[in-house]
Amino acid sequence: MKKLLVIFLAAAVAATLVVGLTGCASEKEPVVIGISQIVEHPALDAVRNGFIDYLNENGYKKDKDVTYDVNIAQGDMSTAKLIADKLVGMNPNLILTIATPTSQVMVEATTEIPIVFSAVTDPVGAGLVESLEGGGKNVTGTTDLSPVDRQFELIMEVIPEIKKLGFIYNAGEANSLTSLKQAKEEAARLGFEIVEATASNSGEVLSAAESLVGKVDAIHIPTDNTVVSAFESVTKVCKDNDIPLFAADVDSVPRGAVAAIAIDYYRLGKQTGRMAIEILKGKDPGTMPTESLEDLLLYVNPGAAAEMGIELPKDLVDRADKIVE
Repeated sequence: MKKLLVIFLAAAVAATLVVGLTGCASEKEPVVIGISQIVEHPALDAVRNGFIDYLNENGYKKDKDVTYDVNIAQGDMSTAKLIADKLVGMNPNLILTIATPTSQVMVEATTEIPIVFSAVTDPVGAGLVESLEGGGKNVTGTTDLSPVDRQFELIMEVIPEIKKLGFIYNAGEANSLTSLKQAKEEAARLGFEIVEATASNSGEVLSAAESLVGKVDAIHIPTDNTVVSAFESVTKVCKDNDIPLFAADVDSVPRGAVAAIAIDYYRLGKQTGRMAIEILKGKDPGTMPTESLEDLLLYVNPGAAAEMGIELPKDLVDRADKIVE
């Protein structure tokens, strides 16, 4: 009887080991997603966080089902190219690119690894996709094309008598050139003039803002990665010289803009995450159209307005989605 019991126990232990080993062998390897972001600032960080949160909420738990290799180029294009080469060498399941410059570099680096871009103003003009309906081979994503018409109407609501609007941008960013073209068209329609100031890096943003003093009635900052990364430099100039400052992204309002009507970059990131999951499950990115957000948010900052010598209309403050204190 003892002998039979020993044999039975030994068999049970062996079966347990076989099951355990089989279970380990059948466990799926975590999905690997590379992330390339041009610079750190609230709007682009919100895209990244929204993307990761969406995957986490839909079956891709961080560090369990998916691992992320996050890379920030800090506005340096040579660094962005090194990041692209690194990610291609890793051969991840998917690459998320945030903002136009990093997306352009990554699309040039690989035609095989699926790429999902976000926070890109003009994907066609930037050469990422053939059309917004698709045709990006291994590429698709979401656009943050600004509603310039609504933004300029907001400026006129605050400053009805505006004649000249400062526009600070980096001429090396394709997204900003698209925004400038839109800005000139809308300004002509509304009856005021655009006064340009350029900055090729974040260190030049302060002098670009100072060059507009005495020449403009207000300043508008587009979704320009270089300028937004040094937004506080513009804020200081505007406060010191009573120049109202408007932004094309709501995340810049707590940083000193008086108002902005724009998309929610966190929601844009979540939408991009949904597209990524479709690709991870087998959908061809080249057949997926570029997507955009329809709903806009209105943020106002009455305190910043007062520091810049104006008072926001009560109706505008009352209908704001968020009042920054």
